[in-house]
Amino acid sequence: MLVRKTLPVKAILAFAGHHFLWLSGYMLIVSVLYRVLDWHWISIPWLPVSLIGTAVAFYVGFKNNQSYDRVWEARKVWGAIVNSSRSWGTMVNAFVRSNELSEAEIKAVKKKLIYRHIAWLYTLREQLLIPTQWEHVSLRGQFGKLGARRRETGGVGLFKEYLNQVQKENYFSEMTALDSSANKATQIINLQSLELTELEENGTLHMRRQLDLQKVLNDFYDHQGRAERIKKFPLPRQYANMSFIFTCLFIFLLPLGIVAEFTKIGEAGVWLMIPFGTLVGWIYVVMELIGDYSENPFEGLGTDVPMLSICRTIEIDLLQMLGENDIPKPVQPVGDVLM
Repeated sequence: MLVRKTLPVKAILAFAGHHFLWLSGYMLIVSVLYRVLDWHWISIPWLPVSLIGTAVAFYVGFKNNQSYDRVWEARKVWGAIVNSSRSWGTMVNAFVRSNELSEAEIKAVKKKLIYRHIAWLYTLREQLLIPTQWEHVSLRGQFGKLGARRRETGGVGLFKEYLNQVQKENYFSEMTALDSSANKATQIINLQSLELTELEENGTLHMRRQLDLQKVLNDFYDHQGRAERIKKFPLPRQYANMSFIFTCLFIFLLPLGIVAEFTKIGEAGVWLMIPFGTLVGWIYVVMELIGDYSENPFEGLGTDVPMLSICRTIEIDLLQMLGENDIPKPVQPVGDVLM
């Protein structure tokens, strides 16, 4: 998540500045062909080009709308995880009681249930960050390399050491048994359910309270499933790919449609087409890129939902409910990026 209110020019150029180069080169080629070589036949009427440009703008706008909906739904899923996690911590802290166990034993049971839930949070995050074949890092050639570089220098690569050794030992000590599981997060919730059953059978947890806690676990399954749906089902490629093709088609036709229009203002007018045509083409390219880089909210880029920050917020809340003193610090932005 980008946390700065306004993007600096440097960040904008780093994201899409290189597109100025090929756009200006293409505009220059058309200008030279028209003005120097007198290839006036390459010009086409502006009206059909403008109609295509209007249609492309609507289509790209639709794609960007759908991309934003995916990001916002992903954020709502993690907001629901926050609420359910707090409910889980409160209920565990209040419901786990026994006259037969010592205070230390009761606290150990609470810790186990809370720590295992924190493990579920971080495990779910790691699973959602596994690249799919349609994400940028999985593309071939230079596109994939660019996606990997952006992931490393402006995304999850900035937040590698987010758990210290003590945290890893506390939360993941029993997770080695799940290494062969296809979905570790699912199995962690299953362990929680089995633990609740055992606590109910030995009298540490009343049956009604067990059912209430089981309902919260079912909510976690629901949140996880919604997040996995967003991750595993892309924005339909027929919409995403055709938006890219239409944008390329419009940019190809753009200088052919405006070169003759600029000559109407004088002999030197054809050269003015270069900066103005480049600017118009760049705006369409950036609109396409914004939707393209927003459609996958769990990709590990700087535009993602800040899952790590949310996990840490929940972790702090739950540890404080347990009355622990060794509380980790909230995740801070790095380079105006919060993950």
